[in-house]
Parts: sequence; structure tokens; C-alpha cells
Amino acid sequence: MDRVTDSHSFAPMGFDDLDWVVAQEATLHAFPWTRGNFVDSLNAGYLHRLMFEAGVPIAYAVVLGVIDEAHLLNLSVVRSAWGRGCGQRMLEHLIEEARQGAIRQYFLEVRPSNTAAIALYQRLGFAEIGRRKRYYPAPEGREDAIVMRREL
Repeated sequence: MDRVTDSHSFAPMGFDDLDWVVAQEATLHAFPWTRGNFVDSLNAGYLHRLMFEAGVPIAYAVVLGVIDEAHLLNLSVVRSAWGRGCGQRMLEHLIEEARQGAIRQYFLEVRPSNTAAIALYQRLGFAEIGRRKRYYPAPEGREDAIVMRREL
């Protein structure tokens, strides 16, 4: 397995990045966010980050911050970067940014069927604190969400 190196950099995501982000979103998720979802979150002032590897975008994230809490809304890594620790590197970066901004707790939801993401979140200290019934759309109706939290 390739190791994540210092060739990764991070930058704010803006409206000019939406063509790329929306195209990736459509290939990565059965029920992708729409351009409107991203526009709304940008207009609302949520934290948006892109991750680059050797200058090429490979991941993006959207985080809602409220007082001393952060809520990860979207973390996506392009398929060509899967299995190389890029999701972990992005989340570590987001957590460090949150710490610098006086965030004390980090929350997220994840599909129970997304075992790779659950394993990543657990490795980084997130613990299940509840479930949201029928939260996500799914091919066979709706899927619950596992709610996870990490104190910083």
C-alpha cells in the first residue's frame, strides 16, 4: 500500500471548483449531493476544503461549524486515490483545523453499509453515540445513519 506523503496540500473550495466537485460527486455516490447543495453550503459559510496530491485535486470536504462543534457533512476521495490513506489524511487535516478554531467536539453520520468509512472514523477516535432511523436514501428504500462523535 502506498503511504500518504507530504505531497498533499489543502485549500478552500470555492464556486470555481464546483464543476469538478459535482462531477466527482456523481461518480462516487449513488445519491450524490447536487450542485445546489454545494452552492447552498458555500453561501451559508460552511467550511469547504480541497485536498491535492502533487497539485491535482483528489478529495473534498464540507464541514458545518456551530459554536464549539463541527459536523462533517461530506468527505469524498476520488476512486484513483482509494486505499492510500487519503481520506484519513483529509480528516486529520480537518480535525487539526477544528482544534485551531476552538472546536471541542466533532460529529458525523455514516451509513452502516460503509464499513471502510466506519473503520477510518474509529481509527481516528470517533465513537458511535446513536442512530438516525431511515436517514439516507438507499436502493431498497432508506438506510439508517450511525451518528459518531469525537471530543477534541
